[in-house]
Amino acid sequence: MRVIFMGSPQFAIPSLERLLESKHQILAVVTQPDKPAGRGQHLTPTAAKKRALEAGLTVYDPPKLKGTNFHETLAEYKPDALVVVAYGKILRPEALNVPRLGCVNVHASLLPRYRGAAPVQWTLIRGERRTGVTIMKLDEGMDTGPILDVAELEILDDDNAESLSNALSVLGADLLIKVLDRVEKRGAIEGRPQDHGQATYAPMLKKEDGKLDWSKTTEQIMCHLRGVTPRPGAYSLLRSQPFGLLASSSARATATCWSPASSRPTSAK
Repeated sequence: MRVIFMGSPQFAIPSLERLLESKHQILAVVTQPDKPAGRGQHLTPTAAKKRALEAGLTVYDPPKLKGTNFHETLAEYKPDALVVVAYGKILRPEALNVPRLGCVNVHASLLPRYRGAAPVQWTLIRGERRTGVTIMKLDEGMDTGPILDVAELEILDDDNAESLSNALSVLGADLLIKVLDRVEKRGAIEGRPQDHGQATYAPMLKKEDGKLDWSKTTEQIMCHLRGVTPRPGAYSLLRSQPFGLLASSSARATATCWSPASSRPTSAK
């Protein structure tokens, strides 16, 4: 099939890699604009943009979709489908209507649970023991479209948001190719409706969502700590001064502290 890939962070990379290896043709890649990063705040491309350029693909990074005619650019490629993996922007109806068959999305939860921008983080915060990925057909709602396929994954005791996201990204990439192969064979994107009455939500986390509540049980605190590690980061107050914590990679679920006065660890070991 002829597809346009839309994705931005590291989570999108396994799906992009599997598409590059598959029989499907990537016409172009659409991603978020370069953003300041690091201590020097230098403009840095997304992980998807870096990999796409390495592969010699055409890349677009429009600053916004709403109120623009970017869908006309997409339409010029005459794609069979748009493949959306953590792109970071909501597609407007005019973009959804561009591909011949529709838009396929990889979502990091077992829909209809944890719709929204931070499903991995909230899955951990809420203490779930299993999660997975859902391949769905995008519609105008927030993760409300028909389900094409699902794959489940056990959550390990030492998973944090980063490790779980990495595992789900690989699982989703494999399932994506299976779904696209099936869509190509059938000539249609066919799925089952979600049970909207069972929906739960996973909104984007803010910095203040990292604050730990010591009145909760040890298990609840550790789930919260794992869910906000490494971003937005867990913290508490000591003599009115914030100090941060990271979830350990140990199955014993201990924590490593860091002081704002010192350099923050890049990963929990």
